[in-house]
Amino acid sequence: MATNTAPDNSVPGDTDPAANGGAVATAEPPSIPMHAFSSIGVPQGLKNSAGTIWRILIVLVGIFVAVRLVGYLGGVAIALFFSMVVAALGGPLQRALAKRMPNVLATVLTLLFMLILVLAVMGFVVEAVVSQAPSMVAAAQQGITQIEEWLRTGPFKLDDTAINSLIDNAQKWLTTEGETIAKQVPSVLGSAADFITAASVAVFGSFFFLNSGKEIWGWAMSWVPGNVRTEVDDCGQAGWQTLSGYTRGIILIAIADGLLVGIGLVILKVPLAPALAVVVMFGALIPVIGAPIATLFAAVVALATEGAFTALLVVALTVIVGSFDGDILQPLIMGFAVNLHPLAIVSMIAFGTLTFGIIGALLAVPIGGSVYAVAKYLTGRSLPPRLQPPRPKRKLGLPNFMKRHKTA
Repeated sequence: MATNTAPDNSVPGDTDPAANGGAVATAEPPSIPMHAFSSIGVPQGLKNSAGTIWRILIVLVGIFVAVRLVGYLGGVAIALFFSMVVAALGGPLQRALAKRMPNVLATVLTLLFMLILVLAVMGFVVEAVVSQAPSMVAAAQQGITQIEEWLRTGPFKLDDTAINSLIDNAQKWLTTEGETIAKQVPSVLGSAADFITAASVAVFGSFFFLNSGKEIWGWAMSWVPGNVRTEVDDCGQAGWQTLSGYTRGIILIAIADGLLVGIGLVILKVPLAPALAVVVMFGALIPVIGAPIATLFAAVVALATEGAFTALLVVALTVIVGSFDGDILQPLIMGFAVNLHPLAIVSMIAFGTLTFGIIGALLAVPIGGSVYAVAKYLTGRSLPPRLQPPRPKRKLGLPNFMKRHKTA
């Protein structure tokens, strides 16, 4: 006999209310995983912005710590940086000599050649400045007097009060900068023992960076974790490529600017041409703005000694040399070492000057260019040096302002 059985719809774990003494069981609400809250109501753009901001903050903190550490080390840090500059300048010569003689002998000969070259240049600079400094100062004062007279009688019609205010402000600025530099020298060099220590570090650092720089870098990379060693090595190589290229390039450009301005001043028969060329050469160590500002000083001397027309020709010489520098010398000599916009270079120089004075103006561009090269690699905008193709050869040409631009 068949029997009808009702389907069992009970859920395992459910109990009859009668079996629990008549009490009604309450169901617990479902739990939500905590990680789900990280995506609720947060736009993707805000997530990306927050991730970028905290990474930038970490980089800024790292830069701040590095700057404070360099400031704490003082003379030793400057000595090590000087050693790196020497290694960047003498590297090509040392590698060429090392192909024909032992590495140590090549390093010693490179350092001796650089020392003799520096002493020769300094001897020429000292002789030119000492022998012509009084005449140059007198000519500059005479030129300033003529400028003052032009401000009184020219289109500006300034009175003595306004002119004296301008002169006082210029004198205060020069005095402040001079006092700042004078205060920085003892704080950097410290006592005689500190100076001797820094000089020893510079000498030994120059020798070992030239002789075994790759081995030193390889030892440093051995302490980096293996999963990020390639990236750290690429960052270091990119920064060093920029620093070495800039250091070699800016010195060659400074010498070329000094020679060009000196030749131009001789052609214009401006007196004190050798001393003025030396001033321009040192001014060109600050890119973009250094050489034009130094050449304007030559224009003041020309105004005092040769008249307004010759001074205008010196100003035109400033424009020509500046254009030749920016359009031919820098791309040809420095290549892609510091591929920065002139506005970025001027901004870095201003920041370095306001922060560390004249030393900051000299170091702002190489440090900023190295940081920019590392940032380009980290953001995927450039290949590391080991993967970069050979640089194309650049052809010489006229400056941009002398070229005829086609109009559509």
